[in-house]
Amino acid sequence: MISVRLSEDEYMALQRLCATTGARSVSDLTRDAMQGLLNKVSDEDTLGEFRVQMTSLVRKIEELSERVSASHGGAEG
Repeated sequence: MISVRLSEDEYMALQRLCATTGARSVSDLTRDAMQGLLNKVSDEDTLGEFRVQMTSLVRKIEELSERVSASHGGAEG
């Protein structure tokens, strides 16, 4: 359970948002918003990890390419 202090205006804004989005309650609206935030963070972490792996893969390919070129005397074809 999480408790948050809101001003009356903030709470009323959340209630209006509930009505517009069809959320059953401020709790449901807040839960959905938090879940969206957590999913976004998780997606960004996954994307960041993917980028790191791709960078590593590119480096390994470049290293292999250099080794192949060196073993062939730098000649192409």
